[in-house]
Amino acid sequence: MQKVRGILIGRMQPVHNGHMQVISKILNEVDEIIIGIGSAQLSHELKDPFTAGERIVMISQALAEADVDPSRYYIIPMQDINFNAIWASHVKMLTPPFSIVYSGNPLVKQLFSEEGYEVRQPPLYDRLHLSGTEVRKRILTDDDWQKLVPKATADVISEINGVERIKNLSVKEISDL
Repeated sequence: MQKVRGILIGRMQPVHNGHMQVISKILNEVDEIIIGIGSAQLSHELKDPFTAGERIVMISQALAEADVDPSRYYIIPMQDINFNAIWASHVKMLTPPFSIVYSGNPLVKQLFSEEGYEVRQPPLYDRLHLSGTEVRKRILTDDDWQKLVPKATADVISEINGVERIKNLSVKEISDL
């Protein structure tokens, strides 16, 4: 019997509890999930502070923490190519075959629909609080961000001095003033 494989692509800057809830829901619908770490080439920017490798560690450790069988997922970094007409083909080239695309992004949904894929909108969980933007904002304001992320994510951010990195990235250099 052929396995049903879905794909979810996100920047995951950082991996938070909303990502984990979406992945859990998708795993109830498919045999395997491909987790694409989007914008893999970006890091050390306020909107994208973490490297693809750091995000891969966050998600793999969070999935282990949640007792998700490693044979049920693939984590693949995906660089932006800024060429929408061939982006879906680019993703297909990087990944194992898949039949279902999970995305809330209108462009992603359009591009994969045009390629004949089944596209499903994943549920959003407490989007007001569970977003990378909110986590980064709370880090900057010394608010409680740890409750929004898996323990594994908080551990990785601590290990790489991620709080300091984000705060440093938020400071305008004197030459920029």
